[in-house]
Amino acid sequence: DVFPSRNFRCDCGNSKFKNLQCKLLPEKTKVNSGNKYNDNFYGLYCTCKRPYPDPEDEIPDEMIQCIVCEDWFHGRHLGAVPPESGDFHEMVCQACMNHCHFLWAYASQLAVPALTKVNSLEDEGIVLKAEQTEEQKKEIKKESGAEHQEVKKEKQMEPFNEPSTSSGSDFLNIYGYCSKFLQKFPVETAKTIEEPVCKLKELQSKQFLKKDTATFWPSNWRSKLCTCEDCLKMYSELEVQFLTDECDTVLAYESKGTSDQEAERRDPLMDTLNSMNRVQQVELICEYNDLKTELTDYLRRFADEGTVVKREDIQHFFEEFQSRKRRRTNRMQYYCS
Repeated sequence: DVFPSRNFRCDCGNSKFKNLQCKLLPEKTKVNSGNKYNDNFYGLYCTCKRPYPDPEDEIPDEMIQCIVCEDWFHGRHLGAVPPESGDFHEMVCQACMNHCHFLWAYASQLAVPALTKVNSLEDEGIVLKAEQTEEQKKEIKKESGAEHQEVKKEKQMEPFNEPSTSSGSDFLNIYGYCSKFLQKFPVETAKTIEEPVCKLKELQSKQFLKKDTATFWPSNWRSKLCTCEDCLKMYSELEVQFLTDECDTVLAYESKGTSDQEAERRDPLMDTLNSMNRVQQVELICEYNDLKTELTDYLRRFADEGTVVKREDIQHFFEEFQSRKRRRTNRMQYYCS
């Protein structure tokens, strides 16, 4: 399909079609809030809002679907020239990159670089660094306070660090260093184990480039998105929870479509033969040939007489065929060598 279909359901049976009941979901709600009716439902696509194919557009250009809004875009209207088709698997358009702003931090590490800018006069981008949230500020204050306490402890330990010629002072000096190490080590270890690491915060702590263009992504990029509690909450608020679903990818849909086509092309008779041993295969082929020959001879009589074949005639043929088959089987003798 060429229009948004994620979470989309048919309108039959709801308020739009009052006298028509839905045969797939008879008990569904009157209105599906997940349905989004954008320009695609009027046959218009891309930022240029033109039909496809466009009879007035003489420029050959491949259209690419955005995985977030599921709209289709001309390659020349993405703000950057797309990489070769085999170099990327998914695309996020400009509007969706602005909506899912967190993706810019991942783009610096994961996205496939575009070939060139469409407009060389466009701004090359803005270097961004993560804005400090209230929680991050609190963490910084806590760390500052902890450092301040460590400074105080070091000052308190200074008497033990003074050089001395006595063996008692040397012992106290060593004891002071060991006590300081033992007090600090368990705290840092527990903090490392208990606190989950957010991949997004790590990327946002570094400088990254934000441009007004679409982005292009490799096949496995979704598996590298952070799934911590805060990020999952953010995905839900932005209504992009599907980004962490590996079954939602374009590659997954293409694989499913290929397997469905192969299943449709598959011959049931050949599947049955492949599941049998050699003796069973020979017997089945012989039975098939006998049925084909006798049915052809039986129907030829109707053709020669110019009469219509009725359901009762076909039923009579198969009853006679089964009866002849049983008689042949009963007369068959088996010998053991």
